[in-house]
Amino acid sequence: MPVLLNNKYSGPCQVCPALLIQKGEALLCLAGLKEHELSLLLVDDPAMQELNRQWRHKDKATNVLSFPQGSDDYFEQHPMLGDIVISITTAAHEAREQGISLHRQLTTLLVHGFVHLLGYDHERSDHDAEEMFGLEHHYLQALATRRKKMVKLAINVDHVATLRQARGIKEPDPVTAAAIAELAGAVGIVVHLREDRRHIQDRDVEILRQTVQTKLNLEMAAAEEIIKIALELKPDMVTLVPEKRAELTTEGGLDVVGQKSNLKKVIARLTKKKIPVSLFIDPDSAQIQAAKEVGATFVEIHTGRYADATSDREEDQEFDLIAAAAEEAYEAGLRVNAGHGLNYVNAGRVAALPTIEELSIGHAIMARAIFVGLDQAVREMMEVCRFA
Repeated sequence: MPVLLNNKYSGPCQVCPALLIQKGEALLCLAGLKEHELSLLLVDDPAMQELNRQWRHKDKATNVLSFPQGSDDYFEQHPMLGDIVISITTAAHEAREQGISLHRQLTTLLVHGFVHLLGYDHERSDHDAEEMFGLEHHYLQALATRRKKMVKLAINVDHVATLRQARGIKEPDPVTAAAIAELAGAVGIVVHLREDRRHIQDRDVEILRQTVQTKLNLEMAAAEEIIKIALELKPDMVTLVPEKRAELTTEGGLDVVGQKSNLKKVIARLTKKKIPVSLFIDPDSAQIQAAKEVGATFVEIHTGRYADATSDREEDQEFDLIAAAAEEAYEAGLRVNAGHGLNYVNAGRVAALPTIEELSIGHAIMARAIFVGLDQAVREMMEVCRFA
């Protein structure tokens, strides 16, 4: 079931070949053609125009072309479905016009070209067009729920410290919780060192820096006192978040647009010490672009409004915003994580998004751990993410 991709596009748009290969392989599975090969060629408009001129006698660029494979002795033994050619230039233009991400448009064009290879043709008749577009819709819906590689899971242990601080004693210890989470399969530990030290303390992050075996992600405000601690501590990464003294937990994304000058300086200081920086932002195009401009390596998409949705319609709307933002951030050259409010019911849908590398989850896992133990709670969340 190999998908052979040849990327001859060298323009400014960021394209993920692995994502297109994954979707091509999924289409072959959905069509019951696991033994077939599919060829994908990515080009720019001049190359597409030349192909149109040569094969269709039309001197213009189009978005997608399909070339079904003929049959001969070789292809009877090595079945080849055919070739799909996509112009990234035209696809990017269409994506901008429709207000969607480039990869969403590329998926649409890939499905359209694939259905043509299956023998459907919308130009033959209205009936054929209806049948073809119905199959395309079916495939697009199926692809929206497929992910080949399991998303990574990072565990936030802040609420272990919250419980400790409620009594002002030494237990439970977030350092111990971090070790258990790692042994259960977590790929990272997240702690938020707040200015008011309401839960995680300086001692916690110092010991965690020495004991965490996977990756320590330090959440923090862009406050000078905490910046100095981060520069000395050198965690594996820093996530800059908004912080208000009165809030129970972080209540929204960072306003990168309104703080570009300051954030650019803070990120430069951290980057100089080789500390990658993530910005916790709402799923908003302006914030994504600003994150790119200030030099962030990652963005963490705020999933709080999705998690707090009170109806299926509202949840769908918020999920679509997250999916589009994740694709847009990826296309901007940013690495993408997500988190806030995710639990055993709603995390799977976000985990299925192929442009998201890692989920950060804390409260739901700690709440579950009260009943089943932390090791089991982490493993159960990993299963939710695995089968998303």
